[in-house]
Amino acid sequence: MQKVLLGAEAIAQGAIDGGMSGVYAYPGTPSTEITEYIQSNKYAREQKLHSMWSTNEKTAMESALGMAYAGKRAMVCMKHVGLNVAADCFMNAAVTGVNGGMIVTVADDPSMHSSQNEQDSRYYGRFAQIPILEPSNQQEAYDMAYAAFDLSEEFGVPVMIRITTRLAHSRAVVQLSPVRSQNSLKLPDDPRQFVLLPNIARKQYRKLLAGQSLFEEKSNTSPFNQYHEGTDKTMGIIACGISMNYLMEKFPEGCPYPVVKVSQYPLPRKLVTRLSEETGYLLVLEEGYPIIEELIKGYLEKEQVKGRLDGTLPRDGELNPDHVAKALGLPVHKGNDVPSLVANRPPALCVGCSHHDVFKALNEALKELGDGRVFSDIGCYTMGALEPYHSINTCVDMGASITMAKGAADAGLIPAIALIGDSTFTHSGITGLLDAVVENSPITIIISDNESTSMTGGQESSAKGRIEAICEGVGVLPGHIHVVLPVKKNHESLVKLIKDELNYPGVSVIIPRRICVQKNRRDIKIKQVAKSI
Repeated sequence: MQKVLLGAEAIAQGAIDGGMSGVYAYPGTPSTEITEYIQSNKYAREQKLHSMWSTNEKTAMESALGMAYAGKRAMVCMKHVGLNVAADCFMNAAVTGVNGGMIVTVADDPSMHSSQNEQDSRYYGRFAQIPILEPSNQQEAYDMAYAAFDLSEEFGVPVMIRITTRLAHSRAVVQLSPVRSQNSLKLPDDPRQFVLLPNIARKQYRKLLAGQSLFEEKSNTSPFNQYHEGTDKTMGIIACGISMNYLMEKFPEGCPYPVVKVSQYPLPRKLVTRLSEETGYLLVLEEGYPIIEELIKGYLEKEQVKGRLDGTLPRDGELNPDHVAKALGLPVHKGNDVPSLVANRPPALCVGCSHHDVFKALNEALKELGDGRVFSDIGCYTMGALEPYHSINTCVDMGASITMAKGAADAGLIPAIALIGDSTFTHSGITGLLDAVVENSPITIIISDNESTSMTGGQESSAKGRIEAICEGVGVLPGHIHVVLPVKKNHESLVKLIKDELNYPGVSVIIPRRICVQKNRRDIKIKQVAKSI
């Protein structure tokens, strides 16, 4: 079957046919048509693919990650500047990895037809160290979206598709592939993969680094990257993405020069090195920044280069004088080993912290439902991932708890619970709550309110005295906004309240409120000092 499609529509159709369960996006030219096409697609509606707009790109990215957490295939779409908004989750999603396939489609706008800059999103893809696909025509846009879910699941990382305005808004005939079924709901095999506490994050980051050589080898053998022979060896051409089309327009009978077509990154080093060795000089054709030109000027030079890439210096962690000395061939000072009687002390919640009572009640309320449903956020309560509670399943970036819970619920993980602190809620949680209210998502949100920004030193929280009003103003029904005192004597009533709201098929908010014990001590001291003056 064939269709005449815009490049943006080809990506949408490829994702639908590739087994996608949901798209998350905020409108922005030249990416808008991707989501609009899915919203108007009959098959997508019949299969109940999620396609409602998100409040911003950040919430869209997090919701897509939540759907991918639940084992489904998800796509998030935005224009290039929208990636700035989503960057927090985008960077960390490369470290957490994904469970179901996840595509991040970014539409760049060279010449700024409707944008404030000419940002090249390939830099973001390199920054996150994930595979990037850059189609050269509409057929490839379709094929890449169709195949990207497989690539994402093969390596367990998100995959970026980068397009530009001209490809997004021009049409061509596209040959369609057989439609694939959606993934079944499936929780991650590693229950701690998505909890980016430092010790876990370091492990996940090393896993990402270890995959770099595999990503490059995949690029070297990818059908989207090709070496085209040429008779005139005075020059070799590297043509990236849509620039390959522009080159072929100039040589309709075939290019006389050897050409390496690049549409999958990391850069296929073997193909580029071969081109360099067989030709006099190289011409690089790429739309956007000179990213490939900078790369090949670096690794094709004859001088030997040492550093982090070749292992002379460690690839991860901080540098220190011993690392530098070793790289220079100088003696390395080695101190005495730490005695075995000194054990590492993991971080722990303070004695008397209100989060203890919240986790005890939450764990009891979820006994019958099992693990894998609690999407947490960044704050002291992230330590609920540790002994003795093991209560939370994710910690990705500020505000991601609500939106990931929403995405998981969209995928069919019902009920889903979001756990967020009072300060984090006003930092980045309100927009996610708005998304959930607009769709009346079946999620229960616990805003654990200790009346301060406690993790960073007890600064005054902007949420203080405002949480209930914010929730009601956003649209949560007053009958499903509950404020409770999290203390031992209220344990049974808190357990019952959580169970009741988990059975409610809509958005509910529970606010366990008790001042941070450290802040309370500081406040008492301040008052005592004030009295003594």
